[in-house]
Amino acid sequence: MIDAIKPAADDATALLKAMGVKDALWQSGDRPVHSPIDGARIGGVPDATADEIAAAVAASERAFAVWRTVPAPRRGELVRLLGQVLRVHKEALGRLVTLDCGKPLSEGSGEVQEVIDICDFAVGLSRQLYGLTIASERPGHRMMETWHPLGPVAIITAFNFPVAVWAWNAALALVCGNPVIWKPSEKTPLTALAVQALFERALADFGDAPAGLSSVLIGDGDVGAALVAHPAIRLISATGSTRMGRIVNEQAAQRFARVLLELGGNNASIVSPSADVDLALRASAFGFMGTAGQRCTSLRRLFVHRSIHDDFLARMRAAAASIAIGDPRDPAMLVGPLIDAGAAAAMDQALADARAAGATISGGDRIAGLGDGVYVRPAVVSHLAHTGPVLRETFAPILYVFAYDDLDDAISLQNSVDQGLSSSIFTADMREAELFVSAAGSDCGIANINIGTSGAEIGGAFGGEKETGGGRESGSDSWRAYMRRQTNTVNYSGALPLAQGVKFEI
Repeated sequence: MIDAIKPAADDATALLKAMGVKDALWQSGDRPVHSPIDGARIGGVPDATADEIAAAVAASERAFAVWRTVPAPRRGELVRLLGQVLRVHKEALGRLVTLDCGKPLSEGSGEVQEVIDICDFAVGLSRQLYGLTIASERPGHRMMETWHPLGPVAIITAFNFPVAVWAWNAALALVCGNPVIWKPSEKTPLTALAVQALFERALADFGDAPAGLSSVLIGDGDVGAALVAHPAIRLISATGSTRMGRIVNEQAAQRFARVLLELGGNNASIVSPSADVDLALRASAFGFMGTAGQRCTSLRRLFVHRSIHDDFLARMRAAAASIAIGDPRDPAMLVGPLIDAGAAAAMDQALADARAAGATISGGDRIAGLGDGVYVRPAVVSHLAHTGPVLRETFAPILYVFAYDDLDDAISLQNSVDQGLSSSIFTADMREAELFVSAAGSDCGIANINIGTSGAEIGGAFGGEKETGGGRESGSDSWRAYMRRQTNTVNYSGALPLAQGVKFEI
């Protein structure tokens, strides 16, 4: 009940002070910050002015001139120190993530652990920024490629992962020799301020890093637009809606800046007749209800073989009806609030559209008695054609369930949406699994076997195709996006043979 909810503002004050965030950064601004837990104001932050944006970019340029010359393993030492600071403050930062965006404590803590993990990954990477040696057709010549720092990187993040997405980019950008400027979501700025304060502690321990290596600029889309347009910003990594991605891409293209886009997802799973049904049910339940359905990798569509469809649907409805929903600071709660009333309105509209199309809907109602936070019962939608609201991403816990007879048809429907982020199949049939991850299978950037669509490890490159944006962050060889490639040919002979047998004698 509402009386059982501890005011979020009390928690926020204690946590921000514990992590060393100065009062003026989160108490003196005109932009109010509300916790989705109870709707209470937990701070007020100042928007970055045009002069402050220009100053941050100028400082970043100066930092780049120095940081690019620091040996990469030494740059990795700074990221190692950041990881150490985060380990010390993991619990406090995880709780702040919960206050800022409303995800349960285990998810908030898990997000901070993900940041620690990417720091570890980047430290190792700092000794592996390698190029190739390439066979030259010219005698007495050696050809190779080298990788150099790119320049200041702007990181624009969304509310649902208020620190992890920054870290995926910042840890790699820093070891690659680039300073970073962070424009967090205006809905979750307090986490960004805390992370910047912790980063500054790591800088103090490091000792000789240039000023301007990392900065935070708070504000709405105008701040992001200013960074995208600035000629000194060499890479814009933007996470958010497809609409936002189109704007960023078009503006950056005007000056040939690089973009790394992580946009929407309309993710699907397939449950085949041979699947471990209990495993598929647990994975699918977390996939669509975890983080209140507010992940880009959240499960939106579920294709279940007709032979097991009715039983699976009934069990999923029961799971959604009984899931523990409430104050995310309570460890017993598995689902917290939506970020705001706008998210709830979008959910209501999607369900209204489905109902008008003849769908059967279980759940989706508001939950009263939890203060001014927006809490909803997850919705399971069935008996609906693969059209209308199914084809658009709604950032809320809605699962559309379909029966299928032929696997090729299910894969075709999975791939028929505009986005291409995450996908999975549950099967014990090796042929089905191999088909799903083949060129004729899933068209998504992530294709899983016997796990859900939601939840990615930092070792693999994260991202998707089509309207998901094509960007890749985190592991694998994603570091290349933050560097510029240079091909070098060295002539150690006394002759000057030309490539392709061209003759030019003077």
